[in-house]
Amino acid sequence: MAENRIIGRDYEQHILQNICEEEEARLVAVYGRRRVGKTYLVKYFFNEKFDFFFTGSFETPMKTQLSLFKTALEQYSGHSCPSIKSWFDAFTQLKEYLQGVRKKRIVVFLDELPWMDTPRSNFLAAFTYFWNSWGSTCDGLKLIVCGSATSWMLDKIIGDKGGLYGRSSRSIYIAPFNLSEVERFLRSRKGIVWNRYQILELYMILGGIPYYLDMLEKGLPFSRNIDNLFFRQGAPLRTEYDFLFRSLFKSATTYRQVVEVLATKNKGLSLKEIKEEVGTGDSGGLSEVLDNLCKCDFIHKYSAYGKKEKGSIFQLADLFSLYFLKFIGKKTGQDEHYWSNIKESARNAWAGYAFEQVCLHHIGQIRQALGIHGVLTNVCSWSQPKQTDNDGTEWPGVQIDLLLCRGDHVIDVCEMKYCQSEFVVSGEYAEKLRRRNNTFAHFTKSKDAQHTVLVTTYGLSPNIHSGCIYSTVTMDELFAESVTV
Repeated sequence: MAENRIIGRDYEQHILQNICEEEEARLVAVYGRRRVGKTYLVKYFFNEKFDFFFTGSFETPMKTQLSLFKTALEQYSGHSCPSIKSWFDAFTQLKEYLQGVRKKRIVVFLDELPWMDTPRSNFLAAFTYFWNSWGSTCDGLKLIVCGSATSWMLDKIIGDKGGLYGRSSRSIYIAPFNLSEVERFLRSRKGIVWNRYQILELYMILGGIPYYLDMLEKGLPFSRNIDNLFFRQGAPLRTEYDFLFRSLFKSATTYRQVVEVLATKNKGLSLKEIKEEVGTGDSGGLSEVLDNLCKCDFIHKYSAYGKKEKGSIFQLADLFSLYFLKFIGKKTGQDEHYWSNIKESARNAWAGYAFEQVCLHHIGQIRQALGIHGVLTNVCSWSQPKQTDNDGTEWPGVQIDLLLCRGDHVIDVCEMKYCQSEFVVSGEYAEKLRRRNNTFAHFTKSKDAQHTVLVTTYGLSPNIHSGCIYSTVTMDELFAESVTV
């Protein structure tokens, strides 16, 4: 059904295709981070051929939205409609129009659904009544609803405990592109041919967000493109961060506080530590915030090895937010050519952590490169403060960001290093790895074999110390096609 304009999203298209082939009525909720390509996917999967399409408007009064809804109804039905004074009126008229559509499959697309739910509008009650009283019984009706306000979509549609409980036939989460999809996007959509090191750095700045990638200009050098997007006067992404949170979450303040705290803590924080940093007394509310941020890929949650749920660690995973908070934030009057002239020391301090997050976005590719994609694997982290035993033995403080704990009794201890050439293992670094592995074995009492895995850009430079690395995963292997984790 879809034209050849959609890059990736194979699984999501498969779900939509199956839903379209079913005879029963289906309510499908599509959600994900703003700018990730939700609307694009739905529009081009259906070749923009809808029996009705309407999109909500951000912070627009109900009266205006109802007027726009009436206009859309008149365009699709081909005749004038009575005055619409409420959302109940709107959905009643939509029902009457759809009852006259003589087709085996009727496709209705309501985009930015949360923005229609303005205060005291009774939108959700009207929408619920429309679906429960008629839509769900109309064979062939495919009602696609979409929204960037992730917390609203999760609370009101997908996880609703009220009138829509269990009514959503399917939810489809749209994730950011992976590295392979970004490479394909740049070549096929923009005509931009950059090497993989440049694309990797681009990913570390913009993440896999198609809307941002589409702003790149063919023919301009990489650094000039970044300067134009973030640092020149009127740069389009300079105000994006503020709008991003206002449009995604109803109560944006706490969400921003969590993200901004995690941006300063590369090692991540526990729920208790985040609560202390943010200064909220509501652990339940904070847990919901963290859960919603995880579900739209703003943060990652990792189980601490050998600990229960309360030992989980949260890290900032949204690469755009990380870059923005590191280099822009509340700064004003910055050089328009800042990225073209940035000092290497300032860039490297950010790049190391950003690369680690890219690796964590590509666990499936790492497992495939290691040949363990078919092996049951748990992804964990582990940390241990500096400690001295009763016998005087000193153990160093250790932070391991990525452990692949395999069902075949092997633990891959991953080292992630962003380099401009092959990584060179020094004697000092080899000793650090040895002590780290011994510390891990001592405190965890694990009997599993430990394999030190190096994930880096250009691979490993062989020398007398490189034997401490069991396996190496290169940048090119992170560009592998999408795989199931």
